[in-house]
Amino acid sequence: MSFQKSIQTILLGFALCFCLLVGIGQNPILAETRPIFQEKMQAMSEKTVNLESTIDRFLTSIPPGYYTIASVEGLKNLLKNPQTVLVDVREASEYKSGHIPDAINIPLRTLTGNLDQIPRHRSVVLYCSAGYRSAMGVMTLHLLGYENVQGFPPSFAGWKTAGEAIASK
Repeated sequence: MSFQKSIQTILLGFALCFCLLVGIGQNPILAETRPIFQEKMQAMSEKTVNLESTIDRFLTSIPPGYYTIASVEGLKNLLKNPQTVLVDVREASEYKSGHIPDAINIPLRTLTGNLDQIPRHRSVVLYCSAGYRSAMGVMTLHLLGYENVQGFPPSFAGWKTAGEAIASK
């Protein structure tokens, strides 16, 4: 579920809860459930605050440069180390039509299902076609405790524009 859908769901839940609270006061049978309902609402509110503070801590911890490799030359230098893992987070069809040599394909939407392919103790670089999906992937992996992950915002388009080698499968 996307972050926007999650927020919409939470807001819809709060709206529904408000309507129920207003309605409970009008119905003597439901009025007896008010204390239980209020306890559940308070617990939900505390979870929301905890989620917000966790996200806030993460966002304020993002360093300048946002875990990025800003140039094709920077990526080429990093790839000189054979321990570096290059991950193409585009869809399989995009990957098959051309990718940076030696990159493995783990589409963004399957990233958390393939964590076993992403080492925690080696340098990992994510890229996509334009930088958006790789940024989401970097954030996701950092939220999951990976400290060794960077994005390549010039992306496949930047690599291709620079005239670098392109592999295909």
